[in-house]
Amino acid sequence: MSIAAQTPFTAPVVERLSVRVVVDSHYERFLPRAEHGHVTIEHVGQIPGRPMTTLAGEWGLALHLESRAGGVNAQYMLDFGFTPEIINRNTSLLDIDPAKLDGLILSHGHRDHYGGLDGFVTQHRKAMKGDLSLFVGAEEAFSVRWVPTGPPPKAGGKRDYVCWGAPDRTSLLAQNVVPVCCPHPHALPGPFTTGYITRNTFEEVTGGSMLAPYDHFSEAERRGELVRDSHPEEHATCYIVRGRGLVVISSCGHAGIVNSVKTAMAVSGVDRLHAVIGGFHLATAKPDYIEHTIDELERLAPDVVVPMHCTGAAFIEAMRRRMPERLVASNLGSRFTFGV
Repeated sequence: MSIAAQTPFTAPVVERLSVRVVVDSHYERFLPRAEHGHVTIEHVGQIPGRPMTTLAGEWGLALHLESRAGGVNAQYMLDFGFTPEIINRNTSLLDIDPAKLDGLILSHGHRDHYGGLDGFVTQHRKAMKGDLSLFVGAEEAFSVRWVPTGPPPKAGGKRDYVCWGAPDRTSLLAQNVVPVCCPHPHALPGPFTTGYITRNTFEEVTGGSMLAPYDHFSEAERRGELVRDSHPEEHATCYIVRGRGLVVISSCGHAGIVNSVKTAMAVSGVDRLHAVIGGFHLATAKPDYIEHTIDELERLAPDVVVPMHCTGAAFIEAMRRRMPERLVASNLGSRFTFGV
């Protein structure tokens, strides 16, 4: 894996950003027209010109990102859903042209974010740019994950786990997609990635996945036991929209959505928060934890909050109660545009 050069970091600025939901689990065909003072919202009902077909949802997330700066457009695919069938289907129905992608970004190494990657690349590689890279946060993006299966064990019992696999580095390299590791903030044409997300708030690392031993430092690893996944590879993808502020896209937020935002602010030097988008991994969080999260979001004062994927209904209901003017509902196929 190539390592992104650790040059002095200057966060890029764009005039316009559009975020399109390519894969998520919720699709409502009859959403009413939506308006918001800080973002242009385009929902998709019937596919134009395709009345006999529909977008397909699954557990996972994939976002198409398009920005403009200085008259130049830049496009990226951020995450790839659980299966190639869904991302490939929806990419086609939404008229996203893989040939225009400037790069691929993987937020972290969970199957509901990398599962469609190999199939997406296999189907579209011939049409895509020759010097294509996959940007990851750390080497652990390619570590094998294990997730719990079956009901929780009784007291004293042992939890069963099933292998969730890992992205196929060999296949990527064979198709001339170069993995680029970005443990530090890394500027791309349009966005920047945060690098390692600093964990210095009340938030706990969530997710429940486990890692197979690979560096054999601890006694547990020497015994071949699974160790708790701390998601060192998770990074956020961010934009600075001129005149608006910082847009932070957290695909899952295992390291905490507040931690993600504060890291993005620290590395970019921008403290004006325009939007927070993506999965916040609060679906199983306790009510007081959700309220504490919203307390912190109120202090950070985003103009727009767009929850997706693993955020959970309880957080959305609490946002609707406490910050209704900032909450924007997401839907599979929706496009959110920030800036002029």
